[in-house]
Amino acid sequence: MLWEVLGLFAELLFLVAGIYLYLFSIDRLNFKSVEAKKKADEFRSKNGGMIRLLALLLMAIMFVNIIVHMSNLIN
Repeated sequence: MLWEVLGLFAELLFLVAGIYLYLFSIDRLNFKSVEAKKKADEFRSKNGGMIRLLALLLMAIMFVNIIVHMSNLIN
């Protein structure tokens, strides 16, 4: 049972990572320094489309995994 809960926690962490990457790719995160903002904008301009696509894919897979995992824990 402990491993099932830890697995569910790991899946939730990956879902949160996907959400964070998606928010980064659409420029919804705030940066404290101007240098960090400039570096992020430069990186996003080169790789933003791929990051957005991969973040959406990660979120979809993790959402399905969480639903399946929850249904297995309930039964």
